Formats: sequence, C-alpha cells, structure tokens
Amino acid sequence: MIIADKNTKAVDLVRAALDKAKEYEDYHCFISMNEARALDRAREIDERIAKGEKVGRLAGVPYAIKDNYLSPEGVTTAASRMLDNFPSPITATAVAKLEAEGAIMIGRANLDSYAHGSSTENSYFGPTLNAHDKERVAGGSSGGSAAAVALGIVPFALGSDTGGSIRQPASYNGVWGMKPTYGTVSRYGVVAMASSLDTMGCIANSAEDVDLVMGIIAGKDSKDSTTLDDFWNRDLDDAKPKKKKIGIIKDFLKDGVDPEVSKTVLSYADKMKKAGYEVEEISMPIMKYGLAIYYIIQPAEVASNLSRYDGIRYGHRAAEITDLDSIYGKTRDEGFMPENKRRIMVGNFVLSSGFFDAYYLKAQKARTLLINAYNEAFEKYDALLCAVAPAPAFKLGEKTDDPLQMYMEDMMSVLANLAGLPAVAIPAGESKSGLPIGVQLIGPRKSDQVLLNIAKNVEENAQ
Repeated sequence: MIIADKNTKAVDLVRAALDKAKEYEDYHCFISMNEARALDRAREIDERIAKGEKVGRLAGVPYAIKDNYLSPEGVTTAASRMLDNFPSPITATAVAKLEAEGAIMIGRANLDSYAHGSSTENSYFGPTLNAHDKERVAGGSSGGSAAAVALGIVPFALGSDTGGSIRQPASYNGVWGMKPTYGTVSRYGVVAMASSLDTMGCIANSAEDVDLVMGIIAGKDSKDSTTLDDFWNRDLDDAKPKKKKIGIIKDFLKDGVDPEVSKTVLSYADKMKKAGYEVEEISMPIMKYGLAIYYIIQPAEVASNLSRYDGIRYGHRAAEITDLDSIYGKTRDEGFMPENKRRIMVGNFVLSSGFFDAYYLKAQKARTLLINAYNEAFEKYDALLCAVAPAPAFKLGEKTDDPLQMYMEDMMSVLANLAGLPAVAIPAGESKSGLPIGVQLIGPRKSDQVLLNIAKNVEENAQ
C-alpha cells in the first residue's frame, strides 16, 4: 500500500485510482463515485504534508466503501431502489476512523441489495463482473469491493460479512478478505441486515494491508453496544499461535465440493506443514446443519430490520397511493428486490405464532451446539482450515432462478458468523480455467491477528 509523503502526492494516488475506475467501468464495481471531494481531500493532505503537519497512517490512500456504509458524500443506496435517493445525515464509525487517518473514499462499491445475495446479481443497479472473467459473478454481497481491489483500482475496500459476504467475493476474485470476531468493528452507520450476524471488515491485496486497516477500524464504540474493547492493537505475543496445530474440516472436502477446490485446500495444508504446523483432519458433523440454521435465523432478523422501510420515514414512497395499506404495500413491493422479499417472507413465517418454537427457537438451540463444537475444537487447534466456497465463481445468470442452489454457495462461510468467530479468506490457487480459489482459516474469538500471522508465515515459507 502506497502512502502519501513528500515524494508521493496524495492527488496523484487518487487520480490514478479514479482513472483506473473509469478504465474498468464496464466491470460495474461502483454504484457512484466521489471524485470532486476525493481530489479536494487529497489536496488538503498534500498541503499538510508540505507544511510538515502530522498526517494519518493512511494519508492519501484511496479506498472504496461498500454502499451500505453511511456517509454524507453522495447517496447511500444499499444497492436498492428503496434508498436510491437517500442522502445520509451520519457517517459510519469505520468510515470516520479511516478518514481520520487520511484515507480517501473515491466511490461506493456495488453489492447485492441490502447485502442479500452471493453474486451481486441482486443489485438494483445491475451485477458486478468477476475481475478474472467477465462472464462470471464477482461473488456477494461485497462483489463490488472485491472486484475493485482485484482490478487494482484501490488497495483496499470496506465490506460487510453476515454469512460470507466478504470472504466469498474475495475468494472468487483472488484477494484477501477479513471477517473479524463479532463486535470487533462498530456496526454504527451500516445498513443493518441481521444484527446478531453482521460483521464489518475489509478486502485487500495482502495480509499486511488487512492488518493495517483492521487495526484502524477496530475498537470500542459508544454508539454500538456490541463492540468489543480494542484487542487488535495488543501485545504481539498475544497474536502468535500457541499450539501450532491446524485442523482441516474434512466434512467440507467431498460432498458437494468441486474436486479442484478440495485439491486446493489440501495443497494449502501441505504448505502449512512445510511452514512448521501440524495439520490433521477433524470431523465436525454439526457443520452440515449450518446452512439450515443460518437460513432460519438470518431471515428472521432481516424481516425485523427491514420493517422500518415503510414509505413513511425515509427512502422510496410509491406514487398513486390511496390509503395507509397501499403506502406500505406498494412502497415495499416497488422498493425491495425479489430476494429481499423472499427473506422477509421466510423471516416472518419462522417468527409467527405456531412456528416460532418449531423453527426459530430450535435454530437458536442448534446454533449453541455449533458454538460448543467450535469451542471443543479450539481446545486442540489454533485454527480450522476449509474452503471459502464449494466451487470457483459461477457464470452470470447460472443460479438466479434457483435460490436453493444460490444458498448452497454459503455452506462453508455462514458457520463463522453463527458462532461469532474470526475468519480470513486467503488466495490459495486457481482452477484449470484460471479462476481464483480461496481457502479460509477460522479461529477462536479475538484470534483475528493469530489467523493473519499464520497466513503470513505460510506465505513466507511457501516462496
């Protein structure tokens, strides 16, 4: 990551990023650009550097925000029609922290509407294309963020991860993606999806860049009661693996998994052995229930969070309304994408009288069993290794008409969110056709930097 100084102008860094964004405009990484203000900010930073004033750790570094992060610059849409005219009155805590360190937001990255999706095809503004193959999806929901980093437009981008939305697009585009421990980064100022699952993180080109950015945006926030004390910037000894043992989740090596993906995971395990780690397979039978647990709990929370979009308080309001019912009904029908509506309906069903105990309560009990299974595994291992997704990026339109097949893309990624655990997506190889394949390391709560240090060590010893 290049930081502005006396020899490197922030204006040049920002202009280069904006030029690249225009060069790759057909990939549709961005919903909107922030060109004028970005250049003004760059000039301010250059002036401060020239005067010898203190500038931040990311002085002049251009970056992108997933368009569910609020900031007053432009319109925060969450890739939805419902918010396509919503100028935010507040700034997300993560964005404010980056700006305070001199980073410069150049644009708002595309995503699945309200972050509901695994391909960025569910955006009201159209899909983002994969950085390595224009006929394939960029992944979701942070597809625009991942593609922007992979194409070299920006060195890092903010994303959100509720069930894999940072890690899966990172894997599909061959970059790094960090889903931190739940509560590491404030959710204040980010459009809510599922409040017990939402985590804010970043996508970048290296473990070092991920570490730098996360160290800035992590920490306690009085505006978000779920945030943890800042454990990221701690003593380095606490960020070292203690056992030097890694478990491969063998339940994710065969059934429903592309052979090339399994081969990549095993190849990465061999690299870990060469780097001095003891690696062995571990069976976790409860993992097969993870997707079912997730797609009960998540839609329930989605239905609750999206109930505020009613055409009364803010956002889109339907025309030609005749009464209160038509305000609600027509506004929500027009403002939400099909996948939004699907999750609202499922969520309201599992929370309804007569079905709450059978579905939602049972899923929460199963979630506890999943957490217990992870805790038991971490008594023996520093981290668990598996793929991010069951296959490389699929073709555009291939799964849009089959929601169940689309949901299956999340089978390996939702588990860390259900348990509130950190997980990092690591570029690990390519398919025979040249598509990136990523692996992920999952660790105990607050072991985020341990995972990054393991990945760095493997990378250094693999060269």
